[in-house]
Amino acid sequence: MKSLSEIETVSKRASRAAGYSWGVAEEVAKNIRLLEMFNLPGIKNLNSFFKKKKELRLENISLINKDNEANKNEYCPIIAGVNCLDQIRTLESLNEITFKKVAYPLLFLPFISRASEVIGKRIFLKIDDREFLLNFNNNIYSNHTKNEIIESAENIYLKVLENRDSFEEKEWNELYKLSEETFVEENESLKQGGAGAGLTDND
Repeated sequence: MKSLSEIETVSKRASRAAGYSWGVAEEVAKNIRLLEMFNLPGIKNLNSFFKKKKELRLENISLINKDNEANKNEYCPIIAGVNCLDQIRTLESLNEITFKKVAYPLLFLPFISRASEVIGKRIFLKIDDREFLLNFNNNIYSNHTKNEIIESAENIYLKVLENRDSFEEKEWNELYKLSEETFVEENESLKQGGAGAGLTDND
């Protein structure tokens, strides 16, 4: 089994050889490490993408808007991802963002996972019929478990989720009340034994 360090190093070098700058290649390497760590087929998709990259004639996107659609071909998932991550503080206010026609969308996903950590909010991502919940770049929940290559996505939708408790206030209050039973009632003995409460003055 290949180590995450090996995966990151080879991905970085392969990305540079495929025509990306060293800076972008480093971002791709972090992403592939992330995908593999979460048991998603990063290497498989990256390898296939690089083999077909020249014939795809991909479009690049620099400024991300609420709705983004490639003109003739498909968006490059790496350039779209880099710019989306770079602009996430601005994009956060849009709440919902769509992309139409993106090549190898699984390579786009880890940029959004990392964006979730940057803004401190969960992000719901939908790639056609595949759904992903990105949790602060700590884990990814998904209804997609196949170890497959996804060559194209017609629609990508992402929504920034507001931070909310998963429980009712009543439930919190009940649990808090139970926790109070562990509180120790202060008495004179505890006061004298506490920090700084010694009877001897050494000054």
